[in-house]
Amino acid sequence: MKDKITVVLISHKSTKLIIKFINNLSNDIKILIVENSSDRQLQKKIKKYRNINIKYMKNNGYGAAINYARKYILTKYFFVFSPDVKNVDNNLIYKFEKKIKIVKNFGALGPRFINVKEKSHKQSNKNLEVGEISSISGSAMCFDTKSFDKIGGFDENIFLYFEETDYCMRARRMGYKMYQLNKLGVEHPKGPANGVVKTKNSNEIRNLEKLYFWHFVWSKYYFYNKHYGKFFTLIYFVPSLIRTIFRIVLYSYKKDIYKKEKYQVRLNGLLSSMKGLKSSKRLIN
Repeated sequence: MKDKITVVLISHKSTKLIIKFINNLSNDIKILIVENSSDRQLQKKIKKYRNINIKYMKNNGYGAAINYARKYILTKYFFVFSPDVKNVDNNLIYKFEKKIKIVKNFGALGPRFINVKEKSHKQSNKNLEVGEISSISGSAMCFDTKSFDKIGGFDENIFLYFEETDYCMRARRMGYKMYQLNKLGVEHPKGPANGVVKTKNSNEIRNLEKLYFWHFVWSKYYFYNKHYGKFFTLIYFVPSLIRTIFRIVLYSYKKDIYKKEKYQVRLNGLLSSMKGLKSSKRLIN
């Protein structure tokens, strides 16, 4: 087992979550942490773990961090997690390793998310032990290392959101399939207040929300433009552009500063992507 799979954790100011996560795994499982913030406390706290390697990099996005981790992976498979994913233990990793042997020609495998509503989150038919699905959630993705390389890894133009959707679409076009292992369930908290990035106060949570708003619409436009062409994408997004401008005017009139700023951020992200500008919005540090 220990020579076949590496667990990869992508960390950004997530020291407490990382320590909690790795304490659920035994020391015969290889773990690689990619820390893309300036937090150096994590390195000090994992010195006692002989099975863990940590690499630091500039914060160029989630997909870029996975690509960076791939450079140091020597095992046949690797399993990427966001450290805020819950219910990950030896049993889940071992069962995934067993299923990998019988699932052929896959681009990515993922567990079932047991804390989300079926209608709000795409999942495979839960009555199937192994169900085919169009895209695996980036918070828990298992890869065959050679297949990952053939597919080309993640598109590093995407900083946040749609990176896994883009990867899975490219994989499907190459003949690979994505599967969800429905007997193996995990939980993934939603929202900046519950997420992977540590926040100190409500102001930091709001700043994170704005970052997410900006990147979601930037990445969505970029994804559609990349895969469906500019003409279809413009037709699809023009109504969204009009609605966003209308809401900015509406909330300006109502003097609702928070909602006005929210839609201004969305508008800025959409226009940046439409202009072909880079995914540039970042938080300090």
